[in-house]
Amino acid sequence: MFRSDGMSEPRKPDESSPEPSETSVDGVTIVSLLISGMVVWGGAGWLLDRLTDHDALFLPIGILLGLGLALYMVFVRLHARSK
Repeated sequence: MFRSDGMSEPRKPDESSPEPSETSVDGVTIVSLLISGMVVWGGAGWLLDRLTDHDALFLPIGILLGLGLALYMVFVRLHARSK
């Protein structure tokens, strides 16, 4: 809408416009955090295995560390959101 001075008024949010449900956004965020944590820290463990000439010593440690850190991040985000 335009006012008489040519400036436009800010648009009001349309209640009929569909918004993504918070559960699906949270679910995607949680899954992506878990997968990326395992991939990044598992990759660091794989790299350490290659550099130290070990066979699958640091890879499982990195995957478990990444999973643990990702779960911690999920719990922190959910706790902050529930306040």
